[in-house]
Amino acid sequence: MVVKKNLLTPLIIVTSLINFHACTSAPRYAGSSTPKISKSKKEKKISSSNKGGNSKVKHRKVMKGISSFYAEDFHGKLTANGEVYDMYGVTAAHKTLPLNTVCRVTNLSNNKSLILRINDRGPYIAGRILDCSYGAAKKLDFIQQGTTDVKIEVIEWGDGKYMQHRKKP
Repeated sequence: MVVKKNLLTPLIIVTSLINFHACTSAPRYAGSSTPKISKSKKEKKISSSNKGGNSKVKHRKVMKGISSFYAEDFHGKLTANGEVYDMYGVTAAHKTLPLNTVCRVTNLSNNKSLILRINDRGPYIAGRILDCSYGAAKKLDFIQQGTTDVKIEVIEWGDGKYMQHRKKP
């Protein structure tokens, strides 16, 4: 039995080391299949601190594309984050940005810009990246055209949370 214990102990140790090594994180390789972003379009780092004193790294994101607007058909209905849509407010719908993200939107045809909040999902028409509220479209001055080229700059990333409503007693 002494011989079996002596052979079994190294086997257990080797097996344990292999299992431990398999659970560690994989290394990051320099060559990847993801497309490279040109230096001018790289995301800029913005640091902000939280209550604990630790700093989180946030990345600035800039996008360009076509924006449209939505108005009467949705006025008074719930948005994706749970608040009531106000067509005269300055909010917008985006497909992927976290809800409650704050952005500067610039109309590239007239250089007018404003800061708005993403509170809904959309647009649901191919080729468009933003659906502004009527109030935002009016301030950006593209009501007559219906759509315009815009630049979206993320100022503050949203929490992505759905607004909870209290039920009336």
